Amino acid sequence: MSPKSSESQLNSVLITGGTDGLGRAAAELLASRGYRVFAGGRNADRRAALDKFAREKKLPIETLELDVCSDASANSAVSEIERRAGPVDILINNAGIAFGAVMEEITLDDLRKQFETNFFGVVRVTQRVLPEMRSRRRGRIINMSSVSGKVAMPVMGPYTASKHALEGMSDSLRLELYPFGVHVVLIEPGYIHTNINTNAAELSSAYAKGAESSAYKGVYQRFLGAWEKIRNASRYMPEDCARVILRAVEDTPPRTRYVVTRRAKQAIFFKRVLSDRAFDRTLRKQLDLDSLRESLGKGDAK
Repeated sequence: MSPKSSESQLNSVLITGGTDGLGRAAAELLASRGYRVFAGGRNADRRAALDKFAREKKLPIETLELDVCSDASANSAVSEIERRAGPVDILINNAGIAFGAVMEEITLDDLRKQFETNFFGVVRVTQRVLPEMRSRRRGRIINMSSVSGKVAMPVMGPYTASKHALEGMSDSLRLELYPFGVHVVLIEPGYIHTNINTNAAELSSAYAKGAESSAYKGVYQRFLGAWEKIRNASRYMPEDCARVILRAVEDTPPRTRYVVTRRAKQAIFFKRVLSDRAFDRTLRKQLDLDSLRESLGKGDAK
């Protein structure tokens, strides 16, 4: 089966974090459309499971060991793809982690881990594939951002900061690559049920345990209450995001940004049309931060 993209020369796809969640859903869908997919990941068991699935379904998916935080790993993975299939045509930077902690309490080591995966990892792999894309005057870089790249929430500062950085870098990169015919696209999902949420809870466990004695106890409690409502209300699954990623791969030309989930679209819309002060008031109301301020004896929050 040949790819459905009108840019028929774009065939080989590298997906970082491609063996689970959004990455795996995208790998399966793109492979079903005839793309030759290379799914990178660190977990050997997940790579083996996807390899087995691909064999059973006769899908053109091949897994690779890939740690986006390692220069050697990124170089080795891309070199292996080039050996097997030639230069990478489409790069989907999907690997990501999330820490939940207030900014005063996040350790710098954890903050560096957050950026090493979500930002520097993207840059690392992108830099490795770009020379070939530039020389051939074609290719697509699809960066998985988040509604958090536009809308900030308390306790999500580390994750939000990494996605804000990703958004800004992608905007610059898009203009830099325009003369070479290489497209740069951002995907901005809202809450989708994936393992990143479980992994985030594990990464943030020390902060969650310390919340009871933290000066920010009330902030943590209100955030967790709001997050639980968002989680329970969401009906979106990885396959929903995969269909949007497919559009980003096949639209000619692609849009600059694709927003996934109704709630994310609403949040980004209101962030755009409201003043910062008005938007903050909206979030304060949702999180009941004014009553928290009053209970702490800090006076009126207006």
